[in-house]
Amino acid sequence: MTRPLPTETVLMRGPAGHIELLVDSPAAVHGIALICHPHPLYGGANTNKVAHTLARSFRDLGYVALRPNFRGVGQSEGEHDHGEGETEDMLTLIARAQSQWGSLPLALAGFSFGGFVQTRVANRLAGDLAPPRQMVLVGMAAGAAADGARHYDTPALPEAIRPLIIHGENDETVALANVLDWARPQDLPVTVVPGADHFFHGKLHVIRELVARNLPSLVG
Repeated sequence: MTRPLPTETVLMRGPAGHIELLVDSPAAVHGIALICHPHPLYGGANTNKVAHTLARSFRDLGYVALRPNFRGVGQSEGEHDHGEGETEDMLTLIARAQSQWGSLPLALAGFSFGGFVQTRVANRLAGDLAPPRQMVLVGMAAGAAADGARHYDTPALPEAIRPLIIHGENDETVALANVLDWARPQDLPVTVVPGADHFFHGKLHVIRELVARNLPSLVG
């Protein structure tokens, strides 16, 4: 049985300088998945365990999984830009990935602030010849954060994209009600994980199972 390749650390050039990313590759690449981490000003990085879980889940489905660090995190250059510059960076990474691997099926995934960025990316790609086919949003950032310090005007998704939305019942950072308020006008189902907090302590296996069960494998 052919094993996936070890995780690589790569630097790519972006609009504000270098973007550091972790790359998890299957034995054969059949798709491209971009996974975004939580808020960089609150300790978010591409090593976050939810982002790591999503990357491995997509790798096992046949995608090369790209986990960038947002601006100002690790070796990524630039300063936090509240989602604006981060969106441009992600679009640049997607273009670079497609130049390397070709126009393979594209998937977007994000945790918390990373999910907010990915909703913006999805809207920017909606008119492309090859828009995202799959999308996973975990602990989605929408509305006011519980600490009152942040508010997310999360855009609605293009009608063609039907994401897998996973949220913890006991999320103490973004209330479940916020996500339901965002999803309701779009008729988007939300999968609630009973007993899960924002970081899915002890529940990462549920995320893996939900991704494996709901997204088609590109392998075989």
